[in-house]
Amino acid sequence: MNIILIGLPGAGKGTQAEKIKETYNIPHISTGDMFRLAIENKTELGVQAEQYMEKGELVPDEVTIGIVKERLSEDDCDKGFLLDGFPRTIPQAEALDDILTNMNKTIDHALYVRVPEEILVDRLTGRRVCKQCGATYHVIFNPPKEDGVCDNDGAKLMQREDDQESTVKNRLAVNIKQTKLLLDYYDKQNSLMTVNGDQAIDQVFSDIQKQLAD
Repeated sequence: MNIILIGLPGAGKGTQAEKIKETYNIPHISTGDMFRLAIENKTELGVQAEQYMEKGELVPDEVTIGIVKERLSEDDCDKGFLLDGFPRTIPQAEALDDILTNMNKTIDHALYVRVPEEILVDRLTGRRVCKQCGATYHVIFNPPKEDGVCDNDGAKLMQREDDQESTVKNRLAVNIKQTKLLLDYYDKQNSLMTVNGDQAIDQVFSDIQKQLAD
């Protein structure tokens, strides 16, 4: 089973990805993991990617696509895979189709975890971090025992700049545009599945299982 996982920041993709990986025994392949592996193995493309990442620059599509091709050629992908964080754009989606065609494979499901934007803002702006030990909390889902204070060392909790509402809304706006294009692309291929991500974690996964079984 070859799956692409799609979702906006804060939709809970990572949690569902782990459940899919364990239940269906397929590798969970994230963009970050692919880059790390290619860099560790000092592949030609990994060396190129590292040069861009060290400068804080985006890795060009041709390098990213090459690394994806290398990863999908590994033996553990023979029985399927779960791609997370790739593709992000239509050119990447088209390149992925070409890669898979050459491997006599296709995308079976493009799985979209849908969560309303206002809920995502609440999820993403609620994170708090300890200035001293780095422990992470959430004002709704994982609050400290005492408001604004770290359980571990009593240090003050802070909201990171990229978790502030204006920054979060800007990040979501960019992602929404990209995601809409991807959803349309996979909908035209009749591989798009949508699940409601604004539910309990186990219920979301139960819905995913039902759709994958159809």
